[in-house]
Amino acid sequence: MGFTIGISRGIRDIRSGSRRRGRSSDGTVVAEYTGLWGWEVVPGVRAVAGSCSCGRAGCRAPGAHPLEHAPSIRAGAPLEEVTALWSEFPGASVMLPVGQAFDVIEVAEPAGCHALARLERMGLPVGPVAATPDGRAQFFVAPGAAAALPDLLYRMGWDDPSTLDLRGLGRGTHITAPPSDHGGLGPVRWLRSPALDSASRPPEARLLLGTLAYVAHRSAA
Repeated sequence: MGFTIGISRGIRDIRSGSRRRGRSSDGTVVAEYTGLWGWEVVPGVRAVAGSCSCGRAGCRAPGAHPLEHAPSIRAGAPLEEVTALWSEFPGASVMLPVGQAFDVIEVAEPAGCHALARLERMGLPVGPVAATPDGRAQFFVAPGAAAALPDLLYRMGWDDPSTLDLRGLGRGTHITAPPSDHGGLGPVRWLRSPALDSASRPPEARLLLGTLAYVAHRSAA
């Protein structure tokens, strides 16, 4: 996972300084993702006045994709390396590559909140869950879930998964991480924050998928 006592102490030091200044630095957030949760981080673009900071006309994901040619910050990188690298990209959004430490199952936020409450009441393992400003809930699950999603849904009796407002995100995609702005619409936030166990070992999708599919279907109906 890449977590070390040195990184933890360094993050606490930054947090203390941030509280004294009355704000939290982006470098602190990145260090938490790489050092505590063991996730790789990529600097991302911002949406500026309705346009993407990448400068490309007709950008297909304005304010919601990695910066071109920006290096990834590896999981477990020393705190000094994280802060030095991130300082080279002032104002960048924090983005996480999907398909390495986790995949994502995404549903509409109201359905996601309902499903999250049901899963917690049933005592099922639940990993981190993020909410985007465009109304989506993103459940972190074990890698490989996105590719297996159609087959998993079929085995659960959903002959036509296209009727569900539910999709999997896997390798080759990125998500905007809290508290960064997503597409100029506002910040991404946690519905269920990461924890040491769920961040390093997110649950298998099959443990959550039945509830997610059922609630998504009921919400659509």
